[in-house]
Amino acid sequence: MLYQFRTELIRTLLKDNEVILSMPFVGHEEDFMEMGCKCIETQLDRRGINPVTDFKLLQFYYKIISDEKPDKVITYSIKPNVYAGFVCTIKRIPYYANVQGLGTAFQKKGLAQFAGFLYRTAFRKVRAVFFENQVNAQEFLNRRLVDQDKVVVLNGAGVNLEHYAYKHHPKWENKAGDAQSGSSRNVREFHFLYLGRIMKEKGVDELFTAMRRLHAEYGERVILDIVGFFEEEYKDTIAGLEKDGIAVFYGFQKETRPYFEAADCVVLPSYHEGMSNVLLEASAMGRPVITSDIPGCREAVEDGKSGYLCEVKNADLLYEKMKLMADKSVDELEEMGRCARKRMEEMFDKEKVVEQTVGIISRR
Repeated sequence: MLYQFRTELIRTLLKDNEVILSMPFVGHEEDFMEMGCKCIETQLDRRGINPVTDFKLLQFYYKIISDEKPDKVITYSIKPNVYAGFVCTIKRIPYYANVQGLGTAFQKKGLAQFAGFLYRTAFRKVRAVFFENQVNAQEFLNRRLVDQDKVVVLNGAGVNLEHYAYKHHPKWENKAGDAQSGSSRNVREFHFLYLGRIMKEKGVDELFTAMRRLHAEYGERVILDIVGFFEEEYKDTIAGLEKDGIAVFYGFQKETRPYFEAADCVVLPSYHEGMSNVLLEASAMGRPVITSDIPGCREAVEDGKSGYLCEVKNADLLYEKMKLMADKSVDELEEMGRCARKRMEEMFDKEKVVEQTVGIISRR
């Protein structure tokens, strides 16, 4: 995730600074080293709340920060935000935290109170806290977890408009039909794309319900392409969808652009997001999207023009929005894609987000 969404920021920081990365080693550490970063392997249990494990992480941060003596520290996600924040406070090192969404920690009352206590304590001396949407920032202000003058709201991590270049709708350039051009793609098919982890909080239950209804009505004309890895509880569900001809499962893919390009529409009915990079990437490539009307999703969409917003956890309304999309002409889909790209250029250009981030870190 760090490599996919923060590489441009790290490259910019490397121009005038030494950059040391503390992170789990999951496949991109050599890429970072080639860029000129020093990488320190860090064992991190993202979801667990084992006090022994977390105390070891706190000790680890204390050791590496003591050894490396950084001038400034930037943190991402709750545990680095909190535990590295504690260490930086003790050692009086300027640090900057990134809250990329509220996540499950704020969904349960008891856990939310505990997480709030940790954040409030860790953020006493923070120089700035970067949020990806205004609603999440306001939640922290309402809970008195951070001071107003330390809040900075960015348009997510932004999207690299060159990497995710605009592509015409797959049927728009050749309206005569892909079959006549020798392609195996059936011109009558409408391809919805879901890209992300297959888990309940991403709204996949509602998505699969809506797709079964669409398949019952449209047959093979509609299909769901699924790119990502699934939680174990969805193994049989995915197999059943494939068996019934409703979905095609491609597994996890490092290179996602071909799947965006081949899609007619991208669907993400998530329950909560900081700022959905999937929506930004799909929109940058000129694909209309259907997503939940929640913070972190709604910002990416101009409802009715670049895609559709849908009430969260509502499979019936999701079905209706997907049906509206499936019935659109190629020209209508192309126009929605143009609107999506324009919104990304105006609001979510990664160069502007990186410039704003580096400016804050430099000045404070």
